[in-house]
Amino acid sequence: MVRDDGARSAVRARTATATAEVEVYDFGRAATLSREHARTLELAFETFARQWSAQLSGRIHVRATIAVEHVGMLTYGEYAQSLPTTTTMIVCALPDSDERMILQVPTSTATSWIVQMVGGRSTATVDDRTFTPIEQALLRSLVTEATEHLAAALDGLLPTGVTVAGIQYSSQFAQVAAAGEPVIVARLSMRHGGRTVPASIMLPASVLSGFAVREALTDRAETPGLVRRQVEAAPVEVALRLAPRSVLPREVLDLAVGDLLALPHSADRPLLLTVGDQTVATAAVGSSGARLACVVTTTVPASAPAAQESA
Repeated sequence: MVRDDGARSAVRARTATATAEVEVYDFGRAATLSREHARTLELAFETFARQWSAQLSGRIHVRATIAVEHVGMLTYGEYAQSLPTTTTMIVCALPDSDERMILQVPTSTATSWIVQMVGGRSTATVDDRTFTPIEQALLRSLVTEATEHLAAALDGLLPTGVTVAGIQYSSQFAQVAAAGEPVIVARLSMRHGGRTVPASIMLPASVLSGFAVREALTDRAETPGLVRRQVEAAPVEVALRLAPRSVLPREVLDLAVGDLLALPHSADRPLLLTVGDQTVATAAVGSSGARLACVVTTTVPASAPAAQESA
């Protein structure tokens, strides 16, 4: 009988590898998310991230991009320990409830938002400090709009009417919930002004009490309405432009300062209001306070693409 020591060694190696990959499960901690709940929450937070990116970019006058890194369930104590010792925690109150949610960002990031909202230019390094009453009011207005987007993205899981209850600056001393209380935490990465910083949103686990897992649609008749609702909530960019003109490459290469380029757009003709390459209306130039605006004069039916050039 021949002993195959090589085969036995391979079996022992595979067994050791399989044992090393086993994760320890804490039976004393029931704070876990099911796969269905986790996926639904991830999709909701991704929708919120896209909407908040557009809203934040408009408020701070700098393009901002927000991405969802992870959504999971922790205890509040674990969440607080994972945060920097000094940070900005905007504590929000849920209507008709003693529970709180938190939107957390680095203090330097919150300071740069405030500076840019009033027309200033943020510096690369900002000292951590508390905010003045005026700065807190600006931050409150910004966060209130963000919570409205979050409530819409969560589709009823988070009640509407969330208000800012206060601002905390120390993660270790902010007693927002009991240390062992389960909470939902969404980790975000925010990029604006050439920098990427971490942020987070904490929700009380009680928002899952009314959770109904969204099963795959079996009735195709419901699909168009859901698609339309999602499309209507997606931000788009509009542009006001003159009628286009085709030119030869040599005309473009020979352009110099002071040259006149005639356009097929009469002076008394309204401009074109477009979304991408699609003309949706005609409009005249106007103003709204200190900003330029446009006044819609006519709308172009979606079924009439030929009107783009002939309007």
